[in-house]
Amino acid sequence: MFVNSIELQQFRNYEHLKLDSFGPVNLLIGQNAQGKTNLAEAIFVLALTKSHRTSRDKELIRFGEDRSRLTAEVDKKYGAVKLELSLSQQGKKAKINGLEQRKLSDFVGSLNVVMFAPEDLEIVKGTPGVRRRFLDMEIGQVAPGYLYHLQQYQKVLVQRNNLLKQLWGQGASAQTMLEIWNEQLAEHGVKIVKKRKQFIKKLQKWAETIHQGITGGGEVLRLAYLPSFSEAAEEDEAVLMDQFMIKLSQMKEQEIRRGTTLSGPHRDDLSFFINEREVQTYGSQGQQRTTALSLKLAEIELIHEEIGEYPVLLLDDVLSELDPFRQTQLIETFQSKVQTFITATGIESLNVDKLKDASIYHVHAGQVER
Repeated sequence: MFVNSIELQQFRNYEHLKLDSFGPVNLLIGQNAQGKTNLAEAIFVLALTKSHRTSRDKELIRFGEDRSRLTAEVDKKYGAVKLELSLSQQGKKAKINGLEQRKLSDFVGSLNVVMFAPEDLEIVKGTPGVRRRFLDMEIGQVAPGYLYHLQQYQKVLVQRNNLLKQLWGQGASAQTMLEIWNEQLAEHGVKIVKKRKQFIKKLQKWAETIHQGITGGGEVLRLAYLPSFSEAAEEDEAVLMDQFMIKLSQMKEQEIRRGTTLSGPHRDDLSFFINEREVQTYGSQGQQRTTALSLKLAEIELIHEEIGEYPVLLLDDVLSELDPFRQTQLIETFQSKVQTFITATGIESLNVDKLKDASIYHVHAGQVER
């Protein structure tokens, strides 16, 4: 997978930008707040229709404007595709080769990316919500059906929570509606949990191998999925459905008292262990960084395994955060295999000897010069 060109209109601090003839490795060099991260973000948004930096789409539209448009030409193993995404106050519209997509989930997956940024360390040491977001965004790229069930689950969850707030002190007849929402919540919830379990199992395989390579065989990395209502190894949908319904029944009185849903994939978590010691609690900062790096490199291989081609790699101000050894490990992984975009404030912090034939772009005040 290879991004040949990109065009931005009214995106972040770019009024209009058109770049083409990208190379295998592209360095975006500039001081902070000049637009280099915005350019990497634009590629990410074209892949996932949402930003890794904000959940507010209006922040992506240039100040004072009412809409933004991003387009890119991407070479894939089956041929070239033209992707277009428009953002406005009314929402998003996505096109593939000029054809508008009925659902955004039909667009996601047309371009696959792996983003590695300093804040990705939060995947390891941050809140469960950060890890759920990581799972949702990565699974959504390779399994568009997952996004559908996630969206439906979230809609049902809102309705169920609204009902729970109304049920305190009500009789049994008023709780009949709760059973209907339970069925719908479980129907979509088990699809989400099953796909997460399958994804984590595959990610574990790649991350363990990569982590051992980075640490010279001195550390064994293990991922542990922590679902809120089932055993981590269980993948049978019928069994998961029964387990979820039983859990909802057990939690009913407590949920009515608190007015919120206490069990389901919105409460799941992911944990990491090095040599069977939990990294979040007991790992050094170096081990936490290596765990995050192993996860990102594992994503690259997992996406290749799933779709038959490598994703585009976006490294946002992350190489300078790594010591020379980890820099080398990362660069040697993508060199001559994965198209890569690297943002940095200067090349002096990068292992340039390893960055063969890189194209260099200087970014200043929303202008880019090769």
